[in-house]
Amino acid sequence: MPHQGHRKRMKDRFVKEGGFESFAPHEILELLLYSTINRRDTNPIAHALIREYGNLANVLDADTESLKKIDGIGENSAFLLSMIPHLCRAYNQAKWTRNVMLGTTDLAGQYAINLFIGKNYEEFRLICVDSNRRVTYQGCITKGTINEVPAYPRIVVEEILKRNAQYVIFTHNHPNGSVQPSEGDKQTTDQLISALEAINVNVIDHIIVSGNRYYSMADMGFI
Repeated sequence: MPHQGHRKRMKDRFVKEGGFESFAPHEILELLLYSTINRRDTNPIAHALIREYGNLANVLDADTESLKKIDGIGENSAFLLSMIPHLCRAYNQAKWTRNVMLGTTDLAGQYAINLFIGKNYEEFRLICVDSNRRVTYQGCITKGTINEVPAYPRIVVEEILKRNAQYVIFTHNHPNGSVQPSEGDKQTTDQLISALEAINVNVIDHIIVSGNRYYSMADMGFI
């Protein structure tokens, strides 16, 4: 197999160093592509990906059809690369057990961040907690577009009643990079608070996530 010696050295380096700390972005891609490309040097392909998308995160966030336009990237390679962010999200969520306690704003914010890894469109999610702020349920209520997501009070109330929750945290993401709440976000939050007051459910927070940052509407005085 061509480049077999180089591939072994790269793998040995990863094992010896215990991760990707000293790897350049293109080297990470080069190593990943070993799994799907057997008889071709993956180094030029990795460089082409970085040139096209600018950085590693943009490569992994790209859709499969876009990735397949890069010379050397076929169906299997595109699938592998696009799967990585979702694998990271599943891994991180698995580390946060169902019974995790969100006793501080930062814990709730970090928990919310993990829910949106690899999400390129807005989602509105519900987190139900008990009186000790232990998570009893979390799930997606609605999905939207790249810059908006509806949160209909009737649907939210139905889901909360189904879960028999008394305390809830709302969270949604802003894939466009802004973590600040829009006027629509504020209005929706007010509507939800009013709807839930009627059934004695307390809204603890509404957390907005963008990348690895979060914004707490409770901490900023909106709740």
